[in-house]
Amino acid sequence: MRRKVFRPMTRIATFLRPVPVATTALAAVTGAWIAWTPVAGADTAEQPGTVVDLVARTSPAVVTVLATQQAADDNNGPAVSPFGEGSPFDEFLRRFGMPDGQPFGQPQGPQQEHPQGVALGSGFVIDHDGYIVTNNHVVDNASSVKVRLSDDREFDADVVGTDQQTDLAVIKIDANDLPELTLGDSDKVRVGEDVIAVGNPFGLGGTVTRGIVSAMARDIDAGPYVDFIQTDAAINRGNSGGPLLDLQGEVIGVNSAIYSPNGGSVGVGFAIPSNTVKTVVAQLRSGGAVQRGRLGVSIQNVTPEIAAAIGLDDPHGALVAEVMPDGPSAGKLQTGDVILSFDGKRVESSRELPKLVAAAAPDARVSVEVLRQGEDKTIDFKVGKFDSERTASNETGPKHESGAASEKLGATLAPVTPAAREQLGLDDSLDGVVITSLDGTGRAADAGLEVGDVILQVGDTTVRTPGDVDHALRAAKANAVLLQIDRHGSRVFVGVKLA
Repeated sequence: MRRKVFRPMTRIATFLRPVPVATTALAAVTGAWIAWTPVAGADTAEQPGTVVDLVARTSPAVVTVLATQQAADDNNGPAVSPFGEGSPFDEFLRRFGMPDGQPFGQPQGPQQEHPQGVALGSGFVIDHDGYIVTNNHVVDNASSVKVRLSDDREFDADVVGTDQQTDLAVIKIDANDLPELTLGDSDKVRVGEDVIAVGNPFGLGGTVTRGIVSAMARDIDAGPYVDFIQTDAAINRGNSGGPLLDLQGEVIGVNSAIYSPNGGSVGVGFAIPSNTVKTVVAQLRSGGAVQRGRLGVSIQNVTPEIAAAIGLDDPHGALVAEVMPDGPSAGKLQTGDVILSFDGKRVESSRELPKLVAAAAPDARVSVEVLRQGEDKTIDFKVGKFDSERTASNETGPKHESGAASEKLGATLAPVTPAAREQLGLDDSLDGVVITSLDGTGRAADAGLEVGDVILQVGDTTVRTPGDVDHALRAAKANAVLLQIDRHGSRVFVGVKLA
């Protein structure tokens, strides 16, 4: 099966073959005629000229962003991300290469004509005094940035602030009385709604495409702080940072990434929702950086099996798998707590919690509702400050000792011996029971347990031998039981059905 390829749009300028003017004009006229043709019985049929007037009103606020990068002396050095170290798009490039098949870290385009790399992107004015929104990956690490307006005037731009976590940036030019766009309310956007993308694809400034909202809250593995708007409006390299508009002319998203097997548009584009943009841009303008709150816990989803094991009727919330000893939650939250709400906002899934926490100001006092051992509790504590430099390292071992069979789980279990600690890279203080083999049709395999997982608890019972595991399973009164395990150094909960 071919793997999906999500590509950030635009890095080095690409030279295109000239397009016959007559063909372009015909396509534009044909597209406009189709767009204006009324649909019989439609409740919201557009009046002729609606889209044309909207484009005429909004396009002057859309700009071309040119970010200059010093070209490397040669192409043999180590691969360096053009989007900045730590960018959420680095993994895309490492796995799939640059657009047009260029290897990660190598320059793209005719280098003999461009001794310096030039990132061509888009942006839009949000303040008539010259503040412009674009993507972080367009301007990151640029030696200089220029902005070209729709009337072909060019200005040097200063980078006011960037945020790699959401791939947003604010730049400013020394200009006044510029046309500006308004950020709309992306929470009100509905699937199927008509949208328009304006930008600079392949260097063709002022390009307008039309489509619909294909999906909301898309997770494209670009970090925990953005749920993207998906659209089929044609978006290509160069559209990065340009606006996605509704038919009222308000910005509902910032075009940022595409799914593409070949670097071109296949009708699957992604935009950062405007409500995310509002929050980030406000902080970038005021302080040049984004401050995010931090809980200091690792979390996971509450599956139906886990919900059944802990007595939660409606599977929702975020299950605390581990509490960092030096984090703001230490001494407040406990492993096994299910966070049901944060600062008065219900937590539907573990993916929602990081965005809620990030939106809280560091040092703010908040209330968290948790389910702890079957009882609801409200806990008050001070939010910490997110540290983007924090990383986690995992170690695995190649071998596992054989042990006693657990028919209840469908797995072979062994105690954690000194040899197992060394093979698995376990801390000396960790005690438990390691899974050495699995029956592919057993309960453990069905629950997602893996060879090498170390079972720490079965329900409320701490286990150190295979016999402890079986005894705790037989004592379970519910149709499911919650197991706490250590997987590659991280604490995880797994719900196992027993009947």
